[in-house]
Amino acid sequence: MNHFLDIHKTDAADLRSMIDQAAKTKQARAGQPKAAVDEDQPLKDRMVALIFEKPSTRTRVSFDVGVRQMGGQSMVLSGKDMQLGHGETIADTARVLSRYVDMIMIRTFDEAVLTEMAEYADVPVINGLTDRTHPCQIMADILTYEEHRGSIKGKKVVWAGDGNNVCASFLHAAGQFGFDLTFTGPAQLDPEEEFMGFARQKGSTVVIERDAFKAVEGADLIVADTWVSMHDAQSAKERRHNMLRPYQVNDELMSHAKPDALFMHCLPAHREEEVTSAVMDGPQSVIFDEAENRLHAQKAIMRWCLGS
Repeated sequence: MNHFLDIHKTDAADLRSMIDQAAKTKQARAGQPKAAVDEDQPLKDRMVALIFEKPSTRTRVSFDVGVRQMGGQSMVLSGKDMQLGHGETIADTARVLSRYVDMIMIRTFDEAVLTEMAEYADVPVINGLTDRTHPCQIMADILTYEEHRGSIKGKKVVWAGDGNNVCASFLHAAGQFGFDLTFTGPAQLDPEEEFMGFARQKGSTVVIERDAFKAVEGADLIVADTWVSMHDAQSAKERRHNMLRPYQVNDELMSHAKPDALFMHCLPAHREEEVTSAVMDGPQSVIFDEAENRLHAQKAIMRWCLGS
């Protein structure tokens, strides 16, 4: 069973194959209408369940469009539409869904929900996001970087801000794709040791540097994410803003990186908070290429899950 649960749980050769597949199929679709079906229709006669316990724009639209482009059908379900979390166990939900669909994508809060779904499902399960990791996003980010700058192997990536779930998956990717990562942010928000340890064990250099300007020296890529969650209380938001303000990505910070360094953000962004509009809309930003590449990367992931 090819579940796609996390980057560090997937073979590095398979990850590389997915990136190459995504680039190939994206190129093959160039200039076609968005609703045109891929010539080989790898998901023909397949049904995919897309479960959202968390709100979503890019994940929902990109998976839905991706399934349709590959000739399949999708059903979009929210937590409130299902018995999931309202009495029925995750295991029973997984067993039932497996009788109706060929693949499950779930975007949820607790990582345990994802792992239990995969344990009991008889069909592939894809991690659309949990509170701990966001592997689909980072697959799109690798694809985006390599479109613009070639292989990411040996490059220096700087994560600025909160060592959150997206940062965790970047650390997993550092180990699997062979690049180095520097984290710059307040000590209270450091990434988990487990995530940093995985990358180091694989041979990547992982550094924590509190001075953002020193951190970005020699950087090939700078990445940021939102400082606050939609679920944070106002008092927590204010504390986080005060902690993270020195790590805002702005023109001055970008000027200390390599001249051709790229900027990424998984979106949605809070303009003038974690990043300025000048950077987001500037020549080094590839944020909208990132957003588009969620579609192409996830199509490759779905193909891999079904062995097609």
